[in-house]
This record gives sequence, structure tokens and C-alpha cells, in this order.
Amino acid sequence: MPLVIVDCAIYRDGRRMERPSDYSDALDEAREVGDAFLWIGLHEPTEAEFDLVTSEFGLHPLAVEDALHAHQRPKLEVYSDSLFLVLKPASYDESSTTLSTGELMLFVGDSFVVTVRHGEANPLGEVRDRLEKDPDVLRHGPTAVMYAVSDAIVDQYLDVAAALQIDLDGLEEEVFSPGGQLARDTAGRIYGFKRQVLGFRRATGPLAEPLERLTGAGVPFVAEDSRPFFRDVNDHLARVNEQVDGLDRLLSDILSANLAQMGVRQNDNMRKISAWAAMFAVPTAIAGVYGMNFEHMPELGQVWAYPAVLGLIAGACLVLFRLFKRRGWM
Repeated sequence: MPLVIVDCAIYRDGRRMERPSDYSDALDEAREVGDAFLWIGLHEPTEAEFDLVTSEFGLHPLAVEDALHAHQRPKLEVYSDSLFLVLKPASYDESSTTLSTGELMLFVGDSFVVTVRHGEANPLGEVRDRLEKDPDVLRHGPTAVMYAVSDAIVDQYLDVAAALQIDLDGLEEEVFSPGGQLARDTAGRIYGFKRQVLGFRRATGPLAEPLERLTGAGVPFVAEDSRPFFRDVNDHLARVNEQVDGLDRLLSDILSANLAQMGVRQNDNMRKISAWAAMFAVPTAIAGVYGMNFEHMPELGQVWAYPAVLGLIAGACLVLFRLFKRRGWM
């Protein structure tokens, strides 16, 4: 069991106490101390490893199943002995323009917080360090941990949204640059970027409903004076969701504009091909007439006939060339 435990501590009056000597008795120890709570962090535990935590904390089996198998959407579920909050941390690699998301589950109950992490996008270490340096917040108990984790993840969302906006501005400039060469893979890049935004939306969009519930009354294990803090987090999340909606709309517009540009360029190419084909059709038609071997063609006996036909071909091609050039087909 200790192998999957990232950290475990008892906090009393906003201060960290000594690490529990026995994990199975840590919750009882926190409750005996009074005005204290236990915070235990786990990383991708197996079912066997999580059984001890389940029995000690009385966690609901449905929530335990979700925590073990992950792949959950952000949500808040209320059980008789605990709250179960699912969050999806996100990070963005600007060098590879790749968005990655993890999963973070919080069990919050009477005098305990259990966090279960899946994936690498994880702010928990920084959250714990920041809380331990701010006893005034930490003394609010498990609610403070839930608020701090939610706040850190939404702050991650703000950073990711800003990075996506910067990359999208660069892509937009590339597509709409005057006289720029339209890369063949531009549409694929736009579509790939759109998939990144869609993955980001899956993390941010569903979180609005749980945070909205946490700002209201009637949610157990959440202190009444913590509602303004969750309201602040919810406001930040609303701003993120507005940015995501804007990114998605702008991407759709850029993709449509890119496809329209490709259509215009294809039409230009077709006009050029048609113009050259018309110019080659003139000498082909004249040569076809003189290739039919008619017996009575009086000009064939004239010295000037051959140069005259060549001049006719050249003149007709020149007239067509100037006509197509004036109309922008060449």
C-alpha cells in the first residue's frame, strides 16, 4: 500500500502534524485529536491496493469503481458518508502543440480527504505546498483542500487557453497572410487543432455544473463560509469556457476560409488550364484542316501560303493570350 501513497498527513488547526505511523489507524487518530483531518494522496492504485482505503473510510463502491477505472467526466456526486468530485487537469505542450489531460478524484468526508490521481497533468504537489504555507486557509479542513485543488486546476485551464490562443493566432496569420503559399497540410493542421480544443472542452465544460452546486446550499461536508471561494473558481471557469467557445468558433471560421481559398485557387488553376487548352486548340484546328488531303486547295500552290498559315496561327494565339491575360486567366 505505501507504494501508491504519494503523501499522507494529519492537519490540525492549519498545521501539518507528524506523518502517521500506521496508515490504517490514521483516520481514527485524526478524529481523536479533534479539529483535525487526514489527507492521503494516491497515484493510480489497483483494486487490491485501494481496498484498505475503501474499508477504512467507508467509501461508496460506485465512487470507488469510478476512481479505479478513471475515464470519467468532471462531476460531483453526494453519498451518505462522503462527496466524490472528479476533475480533469490539463497541460499543453507548445513545442508539439499537444494537449494532455489527466484525472483527479477527491473523496471528501468527515475529517478526511482522499485524492486519487491518474495521468501526469497533476497540480497536487504544488497545492499541498501552498496550503501548508497558508494555515488560515488550511484550518478550514477538507473543504479548503477541495477548493484549493479546484482553483489550481482552473488556473491550469486559464494557462492552457492562453497558450492555445497564441498558437491559434499564429495559425490564423499563416492562413490569411497576403500572397502566402497555402500549405497542403494546413487543413489537416486546423482540424488537428480543433480536436485539441474539443478535448479541452471535455475537461472544462462539464465542470461548470459541479462548481455551481458547490456555490449553493445543501451540499454536505462543505462549509457555508466556503461558498464565496467556490464562486470565485466558478467565475474563472466561466471565463475559460467563453475562451474555449471563442477558439472553437474561430477555428471553424478559419477552416471554412481555408477551404474557400483552396477552392478559389483550384478555380484559378482550372481557368489557366482552360486558357492554354483554348490556345493550343487553334493551331490544332488549322493543322487538322490542312491534314485532310483535299485535292482542290488553291492556296497550297502559292509561295506565301505556308508563312501565311503560320502567321494566322501565331496571330490567333496572340489574340487569345491577350484576351485571357486581360481577364486574369493567365
